[in-house]
Amino acid sequence: MISRRLIRIKVFKLIFSNIYTQSTSITGAGNELIKSLEKTVDLYYLLLSLPVALKKYRISKIELGLKKFHPTPQEANPNRKFVTNRAILTIENDNVRQNYVAKHGLHWKEFHLFIKKLLTDLENRPYFVDYMNDESSSFKDDVALLTKFFTLELEDNDDLFTILEDQNLYWIDDLSYTLGVVLRTLSSLQEGAPLDHPDMFKQQEDKVYALRLLEHALLHYDQYLDYIRTFAHNWDVDRMATTDICLIILGVSEVICCPTIPVKVTINEVVELSKYYSTPNSRLFVNGVLDKIITHLKENGQFTKEGRGLVDN
Repeated sequence: MISRRLIRIKVFKLIFSNIYTQSTSITGAGNELIKSLEKTVDLYYLLLSLPVALKKYRISKIELGLKKFHPTPQEANPNRKFVTNRAILTIENDNVRQNYVAKHGLHWKEFHLFIKKLLTDLENRPYFVDYMNDESSSFKDDVALLTKFFTLELEDNDDLFTILEDQNLYWIDDLSYTLGVVLRTLSSLQEGAPLDHPDMFKQQEDKVYALRLLEHALLHYDQYLDYIRTFAHNWDVDRMATTDICLIILGVSEVICCPTIPVKVTINEVVELSKYYSTPNSRLFVNGVLDKIITHLKENGQFTKEGRGLVDN
């Protein structure tokens, strides 16, 4: 589930945070990193549970309509296709999801108005109307509806953004990534089979990588800041964007403490992050300074790369 890019983002943010808080606790920072990664998993299960919450609310609407003394024709003969969607039923009955959300208190009960609005909006979408009006019903069609829902309705949803921001600050930056994980889970859905949930880490060594990278960056921050002063010609460190400094230190740290990751991969990843988390001109600045520092370190034999294809990379 947790990619190395997401790990880099979270490490970068903790480096940035520690500068402003002037925290010196490496252990505390490591604990915070693991907590933030665990919260990504929480968000995955919370989002995966959203169709179940929508189904339950639509059932309540159907039941309310049936109880009316003079129901409309639609209320008297409701379309139940959404509430019998087999992909939603698979998610609803999944024991792993049930146990996880119960253990971590993840639910949508407090957000009745959001669920109501989200369902109302969904019911007016052409793809939803087409689904409900199609008398055929295949499991593939049921999955396709959820795929469209998670693809189209949530990433730019201001109401969802507000809820996530209020519940956990970690979740704001994780939304787009976690939606992608949910979509991958949906793509593997098979009728009659349990959900195939991803592990927290894609590789067992990724947890070690995350903690090592953060610890190295914090321990050597002042040393690598001096490198920036040396190689950022005509730039005063006090006038540099703090995000740029943190990104360069992240890159230098990964090059030195992660011998199995190619230098080009590190540089490309850090430059890519600069496009989203720093100034419009940061990409060229971060790339240039990072390249100069790495060249200097390589010439002085201060890091090695292991494995086939990495030594001269």
